[in-house]
Amino acid sequence: HVIAQVQTLAEAQTAFGILEKGVDHILLNIKKSIELKKALHQLKSKTDMIPLVAAQITEIKPLGMGDRVCVDTCTEMKTGEGMLVGNSSSALFLVHSESISNPYVAPRPFRVNAGPVHAYTRVPGGKTRYLSELAAGDPVLIIDYKGNSTAAIVGRLKVEKRPLILVKAKIDKQEITAILQNAETIRLTSPEGSPIS
Repeated sequence: HVIAQVQTLAEAQTAFGILEKGVDHILLNIKKSIELKKALHQLKSKTDMIPLVAAQITEIKPLGMGDRVCVDTCTEMKTGEGMLVGNSSSALFLVHSESISNPYVAPRPFRVNAGPVHAYTRVPGGKTRYLSELAAGDPVLIIDYKGNSTAAIVGRLKVEKRPLILVKAKIDKQEITAILQNAETIRLTSPEGSPIS
C-alpha cells in the first residue's frame, strides 16, 4: 500500500489521481483544524453516492428558442454517465453525456449538453449551481446510473441559442421538470444506464 504525505487539499487531490490509479491512502499533515475539516469534507464529497429514483416522463413540450449550455469537462465519460440537471435543486434529471455515436455528430465523451442557463447542476460538497455560473476550472459532479459520483473539472462552457423542450416527469405524486435542448442527440439516462433520446 502506498501512503502519500500531503499538506494541502490540492496535494491530496493530486495524490489520489496520480497515474490514473492514485495512492491507496494519504496522511494529511495540516496544521490548522479548519483547513483539515475543509479538506476532509471535499475529499469525502468526491465519492458520495447520490440516491437516484426512477421517474415516469409524463409530457414533452416544445418551447421555442433559448440559451443552452454544453459543459465540456476535462474527463471522458462512458455509457451510463452524465450530469444531474433540472429546474429545481431538489429534483434533477440524469442527462447523459455525448459519449454515444449518432449520425449527426461525432461522440464527445467529455461533454454534457446540459440545458439552459437557468438550470441547476450538482457540484461537489452536496451543493448545486446554475449552469450559467460555471466557468473553466470549476468542479462539477459526473454521476453514473447507479448514483456513483466523481468530481470533474470544467474545461469550458459552450452557450448557444437552440430550440428547447420542457420535460415533465412524476415520482409518486411529485411533478419534476427540466428544460433541455430539442434535439435527438440529447438523452436522459434509464435506471439501467441506457441513454434515451
